Amino acid sequence: MNAAALPLPPGALAGVRVLDLSRVLAGPWCTQTLADLGAEVIKIERPAGPGHPGGDDTRGWGPPFLKDRDGHDTAEAAYYLGANRNKRSVTIDMARPEGQALILRLADEADVLVENFKVGDMARYGLDAATLRKRCPRLVYCSITGYGQTGPYRERAGYDYAIQGLGGLMSVTGERDDRPGGGPQKVGVAVADLFTGMYATVAILAALRHRDATGEGQAIDMALLDTLVAMLANLGANYLVTGQAPRRAGNAHQNIVPYQVFEVADGHLILAVGNDGQFERFCAVAGCPELAADERYARNAGRVRHREALVPLLAERMRQRPRADWLAALEAAKVPCGPINNLQEVFADPQVQERGMRATVAHPHHDALPLVASPIKMSATPPQLRRAPPLLGQHTDEVLAGIGLDATQLLQLRATGVIGA
Repeated sequence: MNAAALPLPPGALAGVRVLDLSRVLAGPWCTQTLADLGAEVIKIERPAGPGHPGGDDTRGWGPPFLKDRDGHDTAEAAYYLGANRNKRSVTIDMARPEGQALILRLADEADVLVENFKVGDMARYGLDAATLRKRCPRLVYCSITGYGQTGPYRERAGYDYAIQGLGGLMSVTGERDDRPGGGPQKVGVAVADLFTGMYATVAILAALRHRDATGEGQAIDMALLDTLVAMLANLGANYLVTGQAPRRAGNAHQNIVPYQVFEVADGHLILAVGNDGQFERFCAVAGCPELAADERYARNAGRVRHREALVPLLAERMRQRPRADWLAALEAAKVPCGPINNLQEVFADPQVQERGMRATVAHPHHDALPLVASPIKMSATPPQLRRAPPLLGQHTDEVLAGIGLDATQLLQLRATGVIGA
């Protein structure tokens, strides 16, 4: 993703206008992906006022905060910067009738609306899916909540951490209960939010395809809990097939052996043997070909059944050589393996650098703001870094002028607090 050359060619979603009423992570992750692909995303944020700083809550979720050219902290938290590139920010007080009227006018020109308010909140403002789709039949209206628009939990606030517990992810994440440090563990990033954002993106694109074919928009009901249950994938399937709930396996795999972290002479590495041929090659590298010939271990099903006997034998072998030695030998033998990098090592990795996963863009407070790039690679319409994550309300006048408001009207709305200063 390259922000250097302007003007940029149109993206795959050029001409699609997204009205983004979402905050925090799941919704902004969805709309950032749409924006990367060329959609015009207008981010609606609460104006600053007495007792609150305004804007997306994540603007204040620091430190760390972006430092300005003089090395001083700004009001832009790294958390916010990571999920809001390529958008324009407009401050509107949605609780005010005048603010609701502005949002309706913006919705009239939008293809997609994304919101993640609690169930019922948008109806109180007259901005719910039924109302807007009646007014704008072609609109794709995507609601993202913790538990969905139906069901006994629909009115609960949804937080990723709680969803990871309720949805079963923490029951299979963490060290085994019978080992030191065993017990439930959350994943290190907010995976329920992130996966829901990506599933919402897929649903929106499918709805736009349907709209293009039929002229009809639709309502999309995305729930963090639904997504978390779905993304359990093979573990969910394991339970449904057997009726037995999988348990925590630490760094091991529930269905494949050996597929885990091993201690080596100078640290740790990941060994990810995915088939019987790889296991045979691993045993040759490790100097224990007899294990690959043993009928207990020759096939993966046997290795899973006998993991308690096999893994200690492999662990003893792995501790005898340093990491670099193992990695070189195993890679040469085409046995999947890898180091466990910290983020400094990740962004220094030549493969990550070659794939362009670090990008920079000019920002009002910084000449070259570093950001994680989109992982999507497309030959004709690749994602583009066109705009830095916006300052709060940075584009209010520009966007509202685009729907016909003149300078006098903007001044009056600002004086009454309907839009931000």
